[in-house]
Amino acid sequence: MTMLPPDARAAGRPQGSAPVTGLERVLRGMSVFTLLMTVPQVAVIWLRREAHGVSLVSWATYLVAASLWLVYGVRKRDKTIYLACIGWIALDLAIVIGVVLFA
Repeated sequence: MTMLPPDARAAGRPQGSAPVTGLERVLRGMSVFTLLMTVPQVAVIWLRREAHGVSLVSWATYLVAASLWLVYGVRKRDKTIYLACIGWIALDLAIVIGVVLFA
């Protein structure tokens, strides 16, 4: 006889949680890769104190979008979304502040 917890659910993976797919692995990898590809832009702005030609409107828009995605990811409890958004918010904010100070 199988013993179930009081809520009648068997122990194991959370309900509705599916195994990670190949696409999800690729998306997680690309998320890290694209964050790393943005670091040189931040470095140029802050190390050279030069932001000429960097669009404030574009990077501010990316910052707003990342913030909205963060809220969405937290509401959906999707770590793939919200953890990446924390990185994007930090990088976008660094660029926006750098453009305001050094352009």
